[in-house]
Amino acid sequence: DGAGLLPDGSEMRVRPTIIVLHGGPGFDHSIFKPLLHRLTGRAQVVYYDHRGQGRSDRSSADKWNLAQWADDLVALCAALGIERPIVYGESFGGFVAQTYAVRHPSHPGALILDSTSARLDVEAMVPVFERLGGPAAAALARRFWSDPSPQNMGEYMATCMPLYDRTPDAFSPELMARAMPVANFDVLTHFAVHEQPIYDVRAELARVACPVLLMSGEDDPVTPMTGAEEIAAHLPDSLVRFERFANCGHGVLRDSPDLGWAVLDSFLDSVV
Repeated sequence: DGAGLLPDGSEMRVRPTIIVLHGGPGFDHSIFKPLLHRLTGRAQVVYYDHRGQGRSDRSSADKWNLAQWADDLVALCAALGIERPIVYGESFGGFVAQTYAVRHPSHPGALILDSTSARLDVEAMVPVFERLGGPAAAALARRFWSDPSPQNMGEYMATCMPLYDRTPDAFSPELMARAMPVANFDVLTHFAVHEQPIYDVRAELARVACPVLLMSGEDDPVTPMTGAEEIAAHLPDSLVRFERFANCGHGVLRDSPDLGWAVLDSFLDSVV
């Protein structure tokens, strides 16, 4: 989305590239459209669906893991000739972004981590779900993240996902209608069983070598503020800008757009 080259006198100037990593796991990139189109004023924006998800090839379950998804990003950049990308990861996309940055620390030009965590801490989620939705929502969240069966998933999507955001219809019916036909919930189940118990990059975050913007909502129940605090504590102090957003849930640019965009624009001014 947006030009990668612009005429500049007698030359063509290469613009920065922002690569967007969607959440899930199991969904697709359409959640960001048209939300992130305004970034085209300063960069080319590249969207893609992770391996096994959305409109990408389903591949095989042995390749549905964070190391593979992180390495896929490097391979995609090589195929497209993208160097030093600014990588924006939201939610599960932030898991991939962090894994990518610790496995390939010299590759990114900058990271933007929106509503994510360095590990999936169910015990940290439960109190936030209870504060926002009561004991029933808290119990359901604990049950789903421990056993993502089809029944638990259906109940979770109906009861807990509406608690993700403070802004009504931040996840609009139209947005969800676009995403559902291409969703692969087998990836989510596989992740919960095989990757979630071992996902923990806290000890490796010291390897990150690029500027990082970390954004977190104080009312985010699924990647709570405590998770963002852990990321900030383990990143190099000189590289991280940590911004907290009051009355904001999961997905800062959707749920707190005015403040979120102001922070993001300021960060991009410093790295582009």
